[in-house]
Amino acid sequence: MTDSRYDALSQDATASGVGRIHFVGIGGAGMSVLAQMFHELGAEVTGSDAHESDVVSALRALGIAVSVPQHERNVTGADVVTVSSAIRDTNPEFMRAKELGLPVIHRSQALALLMSDRRAVAVAGAHGKTTTSAMIAVSAMECGLEPSYAIGGSVRTATGAVAGGQIGAGDVLVAEADESDGSFLNYRPYIAVVTNVEPDHLDHYGTKEAFEEAFVKFAGQVVDGGALVACGDDEGSQRLAHARSAQGARVVTYGFGQDNTIRLTQFAQAEGATGASFTLTWDDIPAADGVIAGGTQRIALKVPGVHNALNASAAFGTMLLLGATPQAAAAGLVAFLGTGRRFEERGQVDNIRVVDDYAHHPTEVAALLNAARVSAGDGRVGVLFQPHLYSRTRIFQQEFAQAFDLADFTIITGVYAAREDLDPAVTGHLIADRMTAYVEVVDEKVLAAHRIAELAEPGDLILTVGAGDVTELGSVILADLQGVTKA
Repeated sequence: MTDSRYDALSQDATASGVGRIHFVGIGGAGMSVLAQMFHELGAEVTGSDAHESDVVSALRALGIAVSVPQHERNVTGADVVTVSSAIRDTNPEFMRAKELGLPVIHRSQALALLMSDRRAVAVAGAHGKTTTSAMIAVSAMECGLEPSYAIGGSVRTATGAVAGGQIGAGDVLVAEADESDGSFLNYRPYIAVVTNVEPDHLDHYGTKEAFEEAFVKFAGQVVDGGALVACGDDEGSQRLAHARSAQGARVVTYGFGQDNTIRLTQFAQAEGATGASFTLTWDDIPAADGVIAGGTQRIALKVPGVHNALNASAAFGTMLLLGATPQAAAAGLVAFLGTGRRFEERGQVDNIRVVDDYAHHPTEVAALLNAARVSAGDGRVGVLFQPHLYSRTRIFQQEFAQAFDLADFTIITGVYAAREDLDPAVTGHLIADRMTAYVEVVDEKVLAAHRIAELAEPGDLILTVGAGDVTELGSVILADLQGVTKA
């Protein structure tokens, strides 16, 4: 990623030798993980955020100095200042860092420092990357690889939840590769995993062609001896795989299609959508130091859905390339119980379940609702949806409408702007007006939570859905169902 707002670090820079590294917006999911990892390496870490939060408190408990609110004095004495794309040029700390001539780097550059002396696995795709990277990390831990990992959310395992980032003793680092702003082009992975190349983030790229070209560049960043692992069932990543194969790169494809290197068959959903099982069959796979012999392996997951079976297939192929045996890779996947905000149970009242999910792209929403339908059994599925980004809502309004028609009833809140400026022309009505299933638009999010609680009946499954602060509303719904706040 080339951007004049960021500075380049010297080629011999290391994560442990970077000096005092200051994170602007340290409370964010991605930034907090990186801060923790640099702290574990022994770097002096400081940070700031606009608001107090549980994440800020947790970072302070680790011994990281965090200032609230943000102020230009916070960067005084820093050697490097790290920001995300969400930090505006008018941010006082960003402006002061530039005035002082301090190196200002994007968070992806900080992550690239952590990758520099490790076998990096970078997972990209418009959706599925958090779950897939978490599956790889958990399987790698179970296989004894002692990986480092950087994932935008907590990871649930059989032994409890673990943080979204850690520095391990091994030489493997697993990370989400964020394509939203092109920053994944800062990585030089050993293995690049592409779950799909389905157009998204067109506010940044402008066109589908530019979006796909970024993935071509990303796959081209794989180091010598490395490989591309791509979903052969997705048209975009299939084109990418063919292009890289034609260039002589090592490519492993996965999916239901019979032309894939790793083929998924005999999929079965567990009763009550408590898991899924399937069989993987693969051909001989060229490896860095020989050939991985072809074979067959039955996989049993404790998370449901075809989408998770595909994610696990990507993780399985990656683990083979990292040197794990098929049996160990499969056993490692059993330990994965999900990630934070991915079909995460929040509570149950009067046989009404409330589940939270991060889905914010139409394909993700459709996959979520298909899984929810199975999980709900004879009950109804209701959705409280908070659109994320004006541009995404405008571009995919029809696709969102089709996805939410899979629910029995939907309440849509106002748009969560995130990094974008207000666009009063874009509201939940763009989606609602194109739906055929029951839908209401309630702009104010807490009122929307009250409304969906009013509609809920015993046996229903209620989902809070979106990438913004809709995750806070599960407790509001549960309180209403318990009669605490319900009038």
